[in-house]
Amino acid sequence: MEQRLRSGLTALGLSPEGIPSLLRYGDLLVETNKVMNLTAITDPEEIASLHFLDSAALLTLEDFRGKSVIDVGTGAGFPGLPLRILEPTIRLTLLDSLGKRIQFLETVCQDLGLADVACVHGRAEEFAAEHREAFDLVTSRAVANLQTLSELCLPLTRVGGRFLAMKAVDSDGELASAQRAIALLGGRVAAVRDYAIPGTEVCHRLISIEKFKKTPEKYPRTFAKIKKNPL
Repeated sequence: MEQRLRSGLTALGLSPEGIPSLLRYGDLLVETNKVMNLTAITDPEEIASLHFLDSAALLTLEDFRGKSVIDVGTGAGFPGLPLRILEPTIRLTLLDSLGKRIQFLETVCQDLGLADVACVHGRAEEFAAEHREAFDLVTSRAVANLQTLSELCLPLTRVGGRFLAMKAVDSDGELASAQRAIALLGGRVAAVRDYAIPGTEVCHRLISIEKFKKTPEKYPRTFAKIKKNPL
């Protein structure tokens, strides 16, 4: 794993200083995954590529320095925690609806000495009620479609900030279907960038949505309404 990380970070033009922390994070992920379903990816080399380097690639596509960042539906911490390890100036919040995942992330942060990372157990549509338009950058690698993610994430994004959605390269149809929702929520697509994960043949996509006006107060709706009647 170490060599894969070193060569991958070098290819991305990123500092290798975070490698010891990423290695420890990987160890904790593999060990905890034996008793808790955190990831289907358990091979250390694949963890390095498909979790850590995939997350790290965002640092080459967007300026995270000194930004307040919330990772919505963070799961086992991706992409948020690798971003914070590699760019320590990030003010990070990790948000997930499953308490056991948040407990795992709290353990990782404590082990790595990341006392300034907020690990929050909650739903995005409820969290937005008290943290509306509070973050410079909102990231998500969640499996929900972009219409749903936009209603969950854009209300958390400050005007002038960006919602960064990690998607597959074949997401053109999904993006087209989400255009109305993005506009209603105060956003517009700023960039669509496809990128390769170093050392692999895997390509992913980052959809960068700029928040140019406030989201109407009625959004986000309850998740039941979001699911039943997508924007």
